[in-house]
Amino acid sequence: MSYTQTFLFGIYPYIALTIFLLGSLIRFDREQYTWKSDSSQLLKRGQLRLGSNLFHIGVLFLFFGHFFGMLTPHYVYEPFMSSGAKQILAMVSGGIAGVLALIGISILLHRRLTEPRIRATTKPSDILILLLLWLQLLLGLATIPLSAQHLDGSMMILLAEWAQRIVTFRGNAVELLAGAGWVFKTHLFLGMTIFLVFPFTRLVHVWS
Repeated sequence: MSYTQTFLFGIYPYIALTIFLLGSLIRFDREQYTWKSDSSQLLKRGQLRLGSNLFHIGVLFLFFGHFFGMLTPHYVYEPFMSSGAKQILAMVSGGIAGVLALIGISILLHRRLTEPRIRATTKPSDILILLLLWLQLLLGLATIPLSAQHLDGSMMILLAEWAQRIVTFRGNAVELLAGAGWVFKTHLFLGMTIFLVFPFTRLVHVWS
């Protein structure tokens, strides 16, 4: 593996997670007044309600699906579900949730960019995190047709093993991604980047 690959998928995850945890703690300790989502619900409430509901329903399902799907060892579910069946389940349920979340965040992004009164109070970090989440959802949906090319679940197992080795500080994690396509790798990198910028955006309200 090249040094770039080693850095992006062997070192960068620890940088991102460290900043995510320490940054959140420091912001809560020093700037509690900013620990909020800066609601603009009085403006275009219908768009906000629809977009917010679709986004949160979809993204919460995706978060917990990724959390348990990536970090649960293969031997736990192997007795009652094959890796191929798990992959199909993830593709179908994740695809539905991803489409809901993408529609929702597209509505929220359109609302924030096109309503002058909302745009006037919008911070650059608000636009940045919405764009990052929009792109991440798009990349996630783009992995579905790629995953359909190998329904045995082999790639899913490799990605899950990479994540498990990272969080348990085991070596040789980067080598597992040697055969992964650029869409999978970009999806992983952007996901880690969202953790990196998390403490500096309105996303900190998730902790509450």
